[in-house]
Amino acid sequence: MNLTKLNVEVWYLFHSGFAIKTQNHFLVFDYYNDTPTETDRSLWGGVINPAEIKDLDVMVFSSHSHGDHFNPKILTWEKDIKKISYILSHDIKAIEKPKNITKVFPGHEYEIDDIKIKALNSTDKGVAFLISVDGITIYHAGDLNWWHWEGETESANLKMGENYKEQINLLKGTQIDIAFVPLDSRLEKNYLLGLDYLVKTTDIKTIFPMHFGDDFSVFEWIKKDTRAAEYLSKIKVITHRGEKFVL
Repeated sequence: MNLTKLNVEVWYLFHSGFAIKTQNHFLVFDYYNDTPTETDRSLWGGVINPAEIKDLDVMVFSSHSHGDHFNPKILTWEKDIKKISYILSHDIKAIEKPKNITKVFPGHEYEIDDIKIKALNSTDKGVAFLISVDGITIYHAGDLNWWHWEGETESANLKMGENYKEQINLLKGTQIDIAFVPLDSRLEKNYLLGLDYLVKTTDIKTIFPMHFGDDFSVFEWIKKDTRAAEYLSKIKVITHRGEKFVL
């Protein structure tokens, strides 16, 4: 599939937060940081104003309840947006309960209007999403990653690797147009394990690293990392909140 013909727009919101505009839908993933940037260098500056998307078909995804992935404020957007659906991980306890909430569980598949969703089990909390929408396949990992921590026991790190591979193997051979994948500098030399295994197990066209917070140094790391040489051209380099990509 040639992405240049899909007319897909992607905005980096912050950390693991992204917005995607496809032909018929506007998707928001793991939005939590609603503090505006000092300099708004592109649309929203990483902060979504629901009034600006009130006429779009909006679907809001939250992979789990951690504060750096879920902001309860999203549940108030239905007051401003005409058509909105929420796809929330099973562990999220919503205080406000707007209409059109779908709670998702690992190992299950869902169909909402014309969108198909498959949920994988996270190696941390909640789920990862595999989504088919408008002829495009999108993968958002949430906190599903190979979290190999220095200082952790060998047995714990081995078990983490097994659990991660077990989930990613469920996607073996899957063609993915856009993948949002953790690339966390806190993992030090192990930062690439999760992305590398995912790329070698599936067929990904475009990769957006995430879960790096304010630490953009991971992009310099990966440029020099020989392990990533074969797929470096697929990786989008993010430089600031609110940055827009046209695919």
